[in-house]
Amino acid sequence: MTLKEAVLQQDIEQVKEILRWTPGAVNEPDEEGIPIPFLAAGTGSLEIVKYLVEYSYASMNTVDALNRNILHYGALSGNVELCRYLVERVGMKITGGDRNLLTPYDIAHTRGYRELEAFFAEKVGAVYEDMYHNPIRTGMYPDPSIVRVGEDYYMVNSSFIFFPCIPISHSRDLLHWKIIGHAITNPDWAGLAGLEGGRGYWAPDISYDNGIFYITATLRLNDGGPVYRRQMVVTASRPEGPYGKPVYLEEDGIDPSIFHEDGRHYMLLNRGARIFEISADGSRQLSEAKLLYYGDQKRAPEGPHLLKKDGFYYLFMAEGGTGTGHRITVMRSRELMGLYEPCPYNPIMRQQDPQAGLQRAGHGKPVLAADGKWYMVYLCGRCLEGKWSMLGRETALDPVTWTADGWPIVNGLQGPGVLQIKPGLGETAGDKETWQNGGIWRDDFRGPKLSGEWMTPREPERDGICLRQERLILKGSRFPLSRVEARNILLRRQTAFCFDAWTEFEMPELKPGQEIGLTCYYDENTWVCFGAVGTAGPAELIVKEHIGDEDRVFRAGEIRTEQPLQLGVETRGLVRRFLYRTEEGKAQPVHILENVYYLCSEGIKKGKRFTGAMAGLYVYGGDEDCYGVFRYFEYKEEKRNNEEY
Repeated sequence: MTLKEAVLQQDIEQVKEILRWTPGAVNEPDEEGIPIPFLAAGTGSLEIVKYLVEYSYASMNTVDALNRNILHYGALSGNVELCRYLVERVGMKITGGDRNLLTPYDIAHTRGYRELEAFFAEKVGAVYEDMYHNPIRTGMYPDPSIVRVGEDYYMVNSSFIFFPCIPISHSRDLLHWKIIGHAITNPDWAGLAGLEGGRGYWAPDISYDNGIFYITATLRLNDGGPVYRRQMVVTASRPEGPYGKPVYLEEDGIDPSIFHEDGRHYMLLNRGARIFEISADGSRQLSEAKLLYYGDQKRAPEGPHLLKKDGFYYLFMAEGGTGTGHRITVMRSRELMGLYEPCPYNPIMRQQDPQAGLQRAGHGKPVLAADGKWYMVYLCGRCLEGKWSMLGRETALDPVTWTADGWPIVNGLQGPGVLQIKPGLGETAGDKETWQNGGIWRDDFRGPKLSGEWMTPREPERDGICLRQERLILKGSRFPLSRVEARNILLRRQTAFCFDAWTEFEMPELKPGQEIGLTCYYDENTWVCFGAVGTAGPAELIVKEHIGDEDRVFRAGEIRTEQPLQLGVETRGLVRRFLYRTEEGKAQPVHILENVYYLCSEGIKKGKRFTGAMAGLYVYGGDEDCYGVFRYFEYKEEKRNNEEY
């Protein structure tokens, strides 16, 4: 009998006998890679688990291929006493997530183990319904900055070359957010034309002082000119705007923020944290930049934010680069322009586990909640197969506590939290008009203006996008999607690794080479299109891939043009499956792409790749006018089975 067989048969005496002669066998996983103690926990045998923990060579630091620990398997058994032992005596964490962010608490809840769920609730201090999962903003929402005014919270995130520029989101509970406006909505003010993907507006900051909202960001230009970076400032009396015409400060650096004190205003910039005074409207630099502190880790110090509390100026910084070494550090001084000392607990936020589901944790800003508790918003990233960040960098939220010696630490220095207790704030102000019916986002183009979820790479043409009689009309771009001159491509963020997207459009008369359809887009260097293309004969269905300098085209055959066409894409991780609906409403498969690894920052090395995958609509007209008339666009997140995927 093998050790695995003895464990699965719950034969404790045989387990002891085998380990007496081959003690190292406990650390040999089975043929599926599952450690022996995990198998024991999965059977619910407390007796065997206790023996393996207390008398064998088994390590409780072991995880499986999905980064699950022994408590995940104990939770799968539903045995309360076994899980109590693992939590109270072994010290396993109830809210610790695997690579797909599945926690033991999630397992107990989704499997309906009510007694086990009640035990977990007692130990955590909150019932499952009072918990939230990170990230709180999924999809491309990097570099968050937050401000509270009364009981309302406002957040901005980087938008890069996408227009409108710099989304402004609102929440009443720190968890449910809705885009209420943008910092730049006038295409004449955006300054995005000709910019390569990944450039544009970086790392914005939002602040409030004396009835005025301030938003600042770095406008990152293309390389090759005399100026690479300039600092943009806009102001408004309402958080959603309208904001005035942007003004620019010609101080080099990235990641600006604005600190207000006693009627004076200061801008902070990297490298390190440099500070200089600016005018009340942000249009003028009033002093030379001075270095406050270079940083604790000394690598890529950026994202500086200042907070004054209890007589100290706290300087928060992002360090370590935007990859796996990303982190948040903090320094403090009794004087604004004084000497800053680093926190002895630095970094106060960093992911230490290279196999965890949340990576790249950094670039944070603290906020004092309406209930008197402190929280930190920060960016993080999730990866498929541990390496493909299709969704871009997202926004997470964790609690901040203050030590007895006055230092802030995030999530008890445990790194990003997967499952946390909800902030105890007022009514939820979720995006009720956008997300309904369990993760379905649908636009029937019935409103007077486009939803704030939509955006375009760079500014659209003045007549490029319009709504008319419950239809969306896209003017065909003169340039293909592989050019920075392409216009009128309408996109929304990909917010889940698994989703379905469908659209219906009226077939125009397509001249040879003209196209209309769906796109899965990252930037001008990598994208996929699924649509109809004009030929010298009947129109055809095609699937096109653009990967760096390579184009791949799959032709699916002729299509009828006298009726509206419904096209869809099913995304399951790296797989894209393309379909069309017949008159009977049945979805017919057209083509499958097995590995769209290139729709992410790591896919290829070309240009600045800091954004995230999108899905949306496009029309290509070439040298002649062409218009696409779309009836709807639907995006539905598919909840994968975390225990299998």
